[in-house]
Amino acid sequence: MIYRLFLAYVFYFISRFLFFVYNSDLLDVDSVSEFFRLCYYGLTFDTTAIFYLNGLFVVLSMLPLWINTHPRYQSILFYVYFIPNLIGFATNFIDFIYYKYTFSRTTISEWDVVKNEGNKAGMMLRFLLSYWHVVALFVLCSILWIYLYKKLRVSRVPYAKGYFFFGLSSVISFLIVATLMIGGIRGDFRKSTRPINLIDANRHITKMQQADLILNTPFAIIRTFNKKAFTKVSYDMDSALVDSLVKPYKHYTAEVENPPNVVVFITESMGREYIGAFNEDKSIPDYRSFTPFLDSLSSQSLIFPNAFGNGRKSIHGMSSVLAGIPSFKDAFTSSPYGKQPIESVVSVLKSQGYDTSFFHGAPNGSMGFLGFSNILGFDHYYGKEEFNDDSQFDGFWGIWDEPFFGFVKNTLDQKDGPFFATIFTVSSHEPYIVPKEFAGKFPAGFNPMHQCVGYTDYAFKTFFEAAAKEPWFENTVFIITADHTNTVHYKEYLKPMNRFAVPILIYSPKGTYVGKDTSLAQQIDIYPTIAQLSGYDKPFRSWGRSLLDADSKPFVLNSDGQFYRYASGDYICVFDGSKAVGFYDSQDLGLENNLIEQRNSEMDAVELECKAFVKDYFDRVIDRRLE
Repeated sequence: MIYRLFLAYVFYFISRFLFFVYNSDLLDVDSVSEFFRLCYYGLTFDTTAIFYLNGLFVVLSMLPLWINTHPRYQSILFYVYFIPNLIGFATNFIDFIYYKYTFSRTTISEWDVVKNEGNKAGMMLRFLLSYWHVVALFVLCSILWIYLYKKLRVSRVPYAKGYFFFGLSSVISFLIVATLMIGGIRGDFRKSTRPINLIDANRHITKMQQADLILNTPFAIIRTFNKKAFTKVSYDMDSALVDSLVKPYKHYTAEVENPPNVVVFITESMGREYIGAFNEDKSIPDYRSFTPFLDSLSSQSLIFPNAFGNGRKSIHGMSSVLAGIPSFKDAFTSSPYGKQPIESVVSVLKSQGYDTSFFHGAPNGSMGFLGFSNILGFDHYYGKEEFNDDSQFDGFWGIWDEPFFGFVKNTLDQKDGPFFATIFTVSSHEPYIVPKEFAGKFPAGFNPMHQCVGYTDYAFKTFFEAAAKEPWFENTVFIITADHTNTVHYKEYLKPMNRFAVPILIYSPKGTYVGKDTSLAQQIDIYPTIAQLSGYDKPFRSWGRSLLDADSKPFVLNSDGQFYRYASGDYICVFDGSKAVGFYDSQDLGLENNLIEQRNSEMDAVELECKAFVKDYFDRVIDRRLE
């Protein structure tokens, strides 16, 4: 039994090493000694996962049964051992690839990403084919593991009368192993401490991103299984103080004579890194843009080069942009609290007589967008079914962006203003392909994502050129952002804060909004911005600020799935849910120099703002006060 458990540790080390090989640029480990130091601390988390997965195997190995050496019994043990172990082992291999997109170990919440997809089998097959090298490594490791398991054979001991044997040594051995398992699952033997969780990996690191090397994916899944991510905070704060810091209700009184149409593009995976206009002042060596049209449009727009997302996934982006509701550990839209009346940009504009539409070229219901759009109250939903031409289906996610944008434009042509439309794109995404007729048209760049970015940029160009000929175009405000980031080439965007770096662009053909605003901006600011520019003159619930309100205080809040990161003024506060565990200079986007030992009054104020926001967020979500 000890030998077989030892093999599990060996192969967890192998998977950790391979995880590092695939993601070394993101994990920022500087030396071999540092790698092995992190692996050493990872043993604690490996122990927890291994003991969880091997609990039944250990019990069956230790039971004082005379038949436990029988070949048939050992054959049963073989399957009891390998079925859970290889399933858990496989999740580590999935993160070789998936980690590049989420920047965190996979947790049980990842089910949110696939549970609304109708083609789960197809998605799995595509993963297996696209990343055959990962599959091959898993198969080779599994074969080697099984081979080594069988190298040590159990000698059969003849049956004795009866089924059980009770000796002092067997009882003592069983109790010792049971005690060790309890301690291993908890992470230590001290009753005064809680069982270890994902946050505990950060006790042993010098850079925050290294925690994911200490962790393993089975541990992350097990520790988040059946856990409530939406719970009220443990600390108390005066409600008046919370309201004064968070200002959960906004009220703009600007008069708008002719309310404009509003079109919002939530561009799949379009990180700020790819767009040249947003990087002119970043001093990135040998920088290259892959969006000639968006660069040109930016020169006629109001852009925010220091804008950030409030989540890590597409389902996080929709609620952040349209309802001003960020997602932290788990998606708000997939939580038990997503189904409640929600004041949003949709309800605000509908109250002013706007016709509201949501466009997404994927199969209807994909990503849960159809369900959430119904909760928000969109008048119309246009998906792959409404497009009704499968010849333009990319074979994986949905309708190619360029023809779908044409469908959007033709649909808007039929609207009587004012109208509001949200378009969620699909093409700038893994598996990083473009339509056959565009093969070689766009620069291949430095990674496969770059040609997809070029294709979606071209789709924007064709849309705007066609829309500019229509009567509704002149009185329309266009806002372009992204749901989250994607693969990274430049080191600047490997920094933890910049892993949330998305563009925010506001364009009006009338030239109303032009320039570059370098203050902090975030996805949840888009909803109040639209409320103000549309002339909405009543108080409304919003955690974000209007980007057109010069008097509002800029800030950014997001989460890597373990810690909150709250940027305001001169500092970035890293918050564990109850207290600050780090303060960093606002320019230290790599979160490299923790200033917490130099704590000052401004840091105290930033932490207080963060605590107030988190408290108000969970109170309102759980108490269903989002109207």
